[in-house]
Amino acid sequence: MREPAFWYRPRSLKSHLLSPLGALYGAITARRMARQGFDAGIPVLCVGNYHVGGAGKTPTVLALTRLLRELGETPVVLSRGYGGRLRGPVMVDRTRHTAADIGDEPLMMVRDVPVAVARDRLDGVALAKSQGATVILMDDGFQNPAIMKDASLIVIDSERGLGNGRVFPAGPLRAPLRPQLARTDALVLIGEGHAADGVAAEIARRGKPVLRARLTPDAASLAQLRGKQVFAFAGIGDPERFFRTLRANDIEVARTRPFADHHMFSRDELAALAADAQREQLTMVTTEKDLARLRGADGVPDGIVPFAVQLEYGDPAALKQLIGDHLYKARERRFSRR
Repeated sequence: MREPAFWYRPRSLKSHLLSPLGALYGAITARRMARQGFDAGIPVLCVGNYHVGGAGKTPTVLALTRLLRELGETPVVLSRGYGGRLRGPVMVDRTRHTAADIGDEPLMMVRDVPVAVARDRLDGVALAKSQGATVILMDDGFQNPAIMKDASLIVIDSERGLGNGRVFPAGPLRAPLRPQLARTDALVLIGEGHAADGVAAEIARRGKPVLRARLTPDAASLAQLRGKQVFAFAGIGDPERFFRTLRANDIEVARTRPFADHHMFSRDELAALAADAQREQLTMVTTEKDLARLRGADGVPDGIVPFAVQLEYGDPAALKQLIGDHLYKARERRFSRR
């Protein structure tokens, strides 16, 4: 879906009129979040958002994958496979699956970490454990009570924040903020903005860590785009963040074209994008997630440059200590119950 602009306006008639629906939706979600989840038997780390749309969950999951391996763990990612037709449980295989099968994010992540896709998260846990997982990394699912989380890391884009602070459909929040704050073990702010400073202050007041991180581009991606004018297109939660990242790295963005999150490009759309780029002699550039979705699509133009990014933390030692502590406590809790 494409986020409506009124979600990011402080006073909006549409938001006001939709508030009763938001209150009902929020009450139902908050009640669900309070349920006791199934104990997976191994540590479960959840990477989530307070709101709908993207904020950097996938780069966060991949960064945690690297950290967990440094700690000697064997992580497996658990995903619903949003946008894919397969219900699972199934282990993602890049040689067999497309984004239409299992979603774009699992297809992107499986290059770096095993990914189990399952609409039923209990089935996904069983599959992940059968693959030798010592830790399950949940990609999203913070508001879903099916699985007990040993730690929940919430990701926020520091430049966008939480919009008008209202619950869907009146605003971008998936549930009222208070019960979400109560279940947050750490907050990850991506970027140098200040739109989420209020939330960060509240998390800190509750004694939970607030970590700063930024997206840094891959050197090879930069090298392919230096000195060129580009036509940037993206179908992610926040395409404008992608366009800003390009400009912040001195890439000359001549044209942009945003699409809705998880957009499945048609042959005609791709042909039109390619024609515009060729007419103006622009290099086409998109995100890795979009490129994963283009795999298997008809009529994909040649020469599209994927702009690869990696999440870097301002204090990586603090993150490593945080994750190590949660893993220790998770195993200690399970051992004490025996």
